[in-house]
Amino acid sequence: MTTRLRLVLGALLLALSLPLLAQDSLPGEPEVTIRQDGDRIVEEYRLNGFLYAIKVTPPNGPPYFLVAVDDDGNFARADQVQQGLRIPSWKIFEW
Repeated sequence: MTTRLRLVLGALLLALSLPLLAQDSLPGEPEVTIRQDGDRIVEEYRLNGFLYAIKVTPPNGPPYFLVAVDDDGNFARADQVQQGLRIPSWKIFEW
């Protein structure tokens, strides 16, 4: 086997294995739990088991988000968080 053929086969093997390597490093999809709490709808967003956001849809009025402000399970309304990392919650598309 020539050196050139070995290089081509090695490059082909590397190109085929890159998508598999990239999948391991990407975070997973968030897990969304939707439940009815009285007359409002509560959606819990988790990533790798960590609850990072809660969307509350009351029967009257617009929905609002509660976001995690620390790792101890404390939440605050997304529109009232003053400092630290805020999770974007823009509505891009809806159907």
